[in-house]
Order: sequence, then C-alpha cells, then structure tokens
Amino acid sequence: MTQTAPIPAPTTTPPAAPGRVHRAWFVAAVAFVTIIGAAAFASLPGLLIEPLHEEFDWSRGTIGFAVSVNLALYGLTAPFAAALMDRFGIRKVVALALLVISGGTAATVWMTASWQLVLFWGVLVGLGSGSMALAFAATVTNRWFTARRGLVTGILTAAGASGQLIFLPLLSWLVEHHGWRPAAVTVSLAALAVVPFVWLLLRDHPADVGLAPYGGTYADKPAPVTGAARRTVTVLFKAARTGPFWLLAGTFAICGASTNGLVKTHFVPAAHDHGMPVTAAAGLLAVIGVFDVVGTIASGWFTDRFEARRLLAVYYALRGISLLFLPMLLAPSVHPPMVFFIVFYGLDWVATVPPTIALCREHYGEDSAIVFGWVLASHQVGAAVVAFLGGLARDAFGSYDVVWYASGALCAVAALMAMIIRRRQPPGGPAPIHDLA
Repeated sequence: MTQTAPIPAPTTTPPAAPGRVHRAWFVAAVAFVTIIGAAAFASLPGLLIEPLHEEFDWSRGTIGFAVSVNLALYGLTAPFAAALMDRFGIRKVVALALLVISGGTAATVWMTASWQLVLFWGVLVGLGSGSMALAFAATVTNRWFTARRGLVTGILTAAGASGQLIFLPLLSWLVEHHGWRPAAVTVSLAALAVVPFVWLLLRDHPADVGLAPYGGTYADKPAPVTGAARRTVTVLFKAARTGPFWLLAGTFAICGASTNGLVKTHFVPAAHDHGMPVTAAAGLLAVIGVFDVVGTIASGWFTDRFEARRLLAVYYALRGISLLFLPMLLAPSVHPPMVFFIVFYGLDWVATVPPTIALCREHYGEDSAIVFGWVLASHQVGAAVVAFLGGLARDAFGSYDVVWYASGALCAVAALMAMIIRRRQPPGGPAPIHDLA
C-alpha cells in the first residue's frame, strides 16, 4: 500500500482585499459560459426525431439508437476525461472536446444513411460531449474552491439548463421554419464559438496565477499525472469494492433514465403525438430549464447545509410522483396542470447532482472527480437505455405511456437506494478509496 505524507492541518487564506473578487469566481464564470455553449448539442436530439423520421423514413427506434450511443459515450468518456484533465490540463481537453462536437454536428448536414447519424451524432458528438460532462464541473470545483463547493457545483450544473433555455426556442423555431440542417449548423457554431473563451481565459489550477483555492490554503500545482487511462480504471476497481459506489451509480442511472433518456429525448415527440405544436413542446422544455437553474442552485445551497443522501431520497421521490401524472396531462394545448408539472419537474431536473458529487467527495476524497465520472457514466447508460427503449415502445405501442409509468416506479426505487447509502466522514477529512474497501 502506498504511504502518503502527513497532511498539515488546514488553515484558511487571509481575506481578500475589500472590493476584490477571488479569481476562482472568474474561472467558474468561464466554465459556466463554456457549459452553456456546449449545451446546444444536448438541446437538439428531441427536436430531430420527427424531422429525420419524415425525411429519411428511419424508425424512431433507429434514431433513438443513435441518441443512445451518444448518451452512453457521453457517460463512458467522462471518467477518462477527468483523468486526462489531470494529465494535460483542463483547458486543452475541453478545447479539443468542443472542436470534436462542432465537427461531428456539422457533418450530420451531409448524411444520407442512418449509420452516418450513429457515427457523427452518436460517436463523435458523444465522445466530445463526454469530455465536457459534469466531471468538468467537478474538476473545476475541486481545484478552485474549498469553501462554497456545493453552491458552485449547483451553479455549474445549472449552466446546462441555462443553455437549454437559450437554445431550445431558437432551435425549435429553426427546425419548424427552416428544417433541421440550419439547427445542426447553429449547434456546431455555438460549440466552436466557445473555444476562444476556454483557451484564453480558463486556467488549470490556482497556482498558475499564484493563488490559493477560494477558502483554502496555497499549494503548488501538482505534477501532471501520467497513465490517465490506467488511473481511471484503477480508481474504478477500487471504488467498485465499496457499497456506496454501487448505490450512487444505481441511483444516478435512474436519474439519467428519467431525465436525459426520457424527457429530454422523448417529451417533444410525445407531446406532438397529442397534437401539441413542436415549438410549444420545446418551449415547455425550455421552461423546465428555467426552473432547473433555480432548483439546482438551491440544491447546491442545501447540500452545504443538509445531509446529502436525504436530499437525494426526497428529490427522487418527488420526481417519480410527477412522472406518474404526466400521461394524464399531455394535451393539444398548454393548460395549468401541465404548467404545474413543468415547474415541479423542472425544480428537480438535475438537483440530484450537487448531493451526488458531495457523497463522492465524502467517500472517495482526491479521487472523487474520477469516481463521479464513473457514476456519471451510469447516469448516461441509464439515459441511453431509455432513449432507445422509449423509441421502441412508441413504435410498438403507439404511445409513450408505459415508459412514463416505468420511469416513475424506478424513481421510487432510487429514493430507497439513496436512503441506505452509509455516511462516512472520518476525522481529518475524506478517506482514500483503499481505506474504504
């Protein structure tokens, strides 16, 4: 077992001069803008199902398969991306990821066969977006913040919802009035436009600018960690020997199934099945984004003050209840009960992220960003399965109802799983993984 040097007792940095804002907040702002720009690609899949079905006569199951490949690679890439950020730096990894997203999305404009959709949108955009996943937010938070980590995690998580709010109405209008290709080009340009912000303004570590993390003490920048792939797999095997990892992975798989896989992918076509215009359904998704921002930032604030596993149990239980009522609310027009659902569900959309990251940090210490990457992989695998099965269910039954009910029941299971995650906060801070086996 590798011996580590004693860690000195932490002390806080002297207060900043009046009127000065710590550089960490500027880094968080750049990360926020970056995630907003990258969120454009996540807003598009649900808008493409009907146009691609009509133009190419591809089944919804086929289109759902391409989306599921995208979601699965998004998750499976995330833990390796977190390790690559330790090796090459945040800036290089994120800039390259944005270029891959931009190129993959632009290439879909010329596709003529379904395998090209799987390659361009599924593989390329999936790999790029995986490197821009929530592991990016976790890495920025862990490096630049000691205090206010829950709040910052909530803010960066909410950035994805903010991007959805910005891009969904625009993309739905483009799809309805000009076709899906201009919408794809818009997504490509949005990802490309963020690259200069990342390259010029983002910094990998507080020591790069001679600062301590916000609320912490100064530390030299660690040497690049070699063997990123080996470290990522090693952390997985060590974490897999602990019970909390499987409970976190299981609950987060259900989280992905009931959000990205189901609502983000299939809500617009499901509402359209009931006669609702695409722009109106996309507008409702955008409103979910509004309340997601509020709910996620509030969840970060709660996570700094309340027990994370109890928060998760409450979030999953409330989400399950809302999904069970959704099939009865879908109609040709927007009515007050549907608005209530949108608000209620939106507040809970990714509120699960701050307490999940907090539990990873509590149990896995310095490896928590990579562990969260693997937990996020389970989130996206769950999303991928439901994105595919949702399309098959629609083809087979002519309705999405069975998928809504099944997802509601799964959320109840997730609430129970969250409650049995054991607490661990030994004196002196989080223990390393090998002490938890």
